[in-house]
Amino acid sequence: MKQIGFDNDKYLKMQSEHIKERISHFGDKLYLEFGGKLFDDYHASRVLPGFEPDSKMKMLLQLKDQAEVVIAISAGAIASNKMRGDWGITYDQDVLRLIDVFHGLGLYVGSVAITQYTGEPDADHFREKLKNLGISSYILNRIEDYPGNVELIVSEEGFGKNDYIKTTRPLVVITAPGPGSGKMATCLSQLYHEKKRGVNVNVPSLLSRHSKFLKLSSLE
Repeated sequence: MKQIGFDNDKYLKMQSEHIKERISHFGDKLYLEFGGKLFDDYHASRVLPGFEPDSKMKMLLQLKDQAEVVIAISAGAIASNKMRGDWGITYDQDVLRLIDVFHGLGLYVGSVAITQYTGEPDADHFREKLKNLGISSYILNRIEDYPGNVELIVSEEGFGKNDYIKTTRPLVVITAPGPGSGKMATCLSQLYHEKKRGVNVNVPSLLSRHSKFLKLSSLE
């Protein structure tokens, strides 16, 4: 009898139920960083028999009425024309591709977060392109000594200088064209700003792995 290493149906059921439970428990907002690819994840399917390349996307589509996608891209990646090796396109081109794919699947893309910004003209031009397409964008600045200088990061001179990303749905999915795009920093910056606004918010996957930022959860 053929053995499988991963039960895809069980994954979809358990993950979607767990996310719904998290949302209901915290009441207001859940930020969820998605590592790796949301679809076409052939690497995961190769190393984990039974995992389907679009498993994450199928799970997310079960929650599409509650979900909003924010795509993160670093200003440096835009300025350097960083390429995706698998698709042969730049990260900024891939952001536009991802927006089209998500829209085609019925997922709501709320905005694009441009991270680690230090005034790059190419990033400004990309924002203008997004604006002409009717897509909102927000700036998250590069913070000196990130992630080491926690006192600076968790202050008005750190996360406080970032734009507050306006979201409208209880589940905010943070994704990106590839690594180094600033997904974690986007989640934590939003946690800082949401707490200031009195929004009950949670970022489960991040707080467990980055305990030095736990002080964010007790901000006045």
